[in-house]
Amino acid sequence: MLELAQVGSSDTVYDLGCGDGRIVISAAQRYGARGVGIDNNPVRIEEARANAAAAGVTNRVSFEVADLFDANVRNATVVALYLLPEVNVRLRSRLLRELKPGTRVVSHSFNMGDWKPDKDIGVDGAHVYLWTIPPAAAVSADDSRAGS
Repeated sequence: MLELAQVGSSDTVYDLGCGDGRIVISAAQRYGARGVGIDNNPVRIEEARANAAAAGVTNRVSFEVADLFDANVRNATVVALYLLPEVNVRLRSRLLRELKPGTRVVSHSFNMGDWKPDKDIGVDGAHVYLWTIPPAAAVSADDSRAGS
């Protein structure tokens, strides 16, 4: 996922539904990126924080207990998702509205309905999808991309 999104040291990776934190921890370890993990389960957030400490990346990552539909994601340059398709589709309009043009959205296994990905690759029998947030004018001009 991180490779497909071409994560680099200037990126801030947000993982919505981060679980044990492995995506943002990997982004910090492998690419020098910053990361924010968001999950509604406080036990998983504590696990993610412990994993970040064990990996030595607590200075580059943080984890928040929050509802992914309410969390502030505006600072993301990459958003990682491993959520069910209906959750992805529900998030789509918010991501298109709140993220800066050029922000990459990468999803493991599940697409975003009729929003066609820029790339769709197979990895170990699963799909990994990549979208790039278009300029705001493109979103407002194309209702199918804006989602509902």
